[in-house]
Amino acid sequence: MLIRDVMTENVMTVNPEASIFDIARLMRDEDIGAVLVAENDRLIGMITDRDIVVRALADRHFKFGTRARAVMSERMLYCFADQNADDVLDNMLEMQVRRMPVVDRDKRLVGMVSIGDLSSRAPLPTAGDSVNRISRPARH
Repeated sequence: MLIRDVMTENVMTVNPEASIFDIARLMRDEDIGAVLVAENDRLIGMITDRDIVVRALADRHFKFGTRARAVMSERMLYCFADQNADDVLDNMLEMQVRRMPVVDRDKRLVGMVSIGDLSSRAPLPTAGDSVNRISRPARH
């Protein structure tokens, strides 16, 4: 099975100057946990609901007008639409990431894949193991 077979095609992107308030409302309204940050047709980061809580609220960087750029994750891991889903799942587990942008071979955004997308297609014991492995505390 390929990533294109399990990915979500409609992916939300925001400008790095978007307010975290607007992003939080977008996440609520669209029932999503992550939004990609793009500038000049180039992915520069991702902002998750966890980024908003941990980097903006818990770390007290929160203020009116806080922008996506201030709290987004800049480390951009991605996969290709034509990659094998099992290989991508293994990579996500190793890197301990829950979501990954999906690009075509020209590196144009074509979707997003989550650990849930991949695990829901796996046999129940494998899915449970995947969720357990991704949820382990990060090694430092």
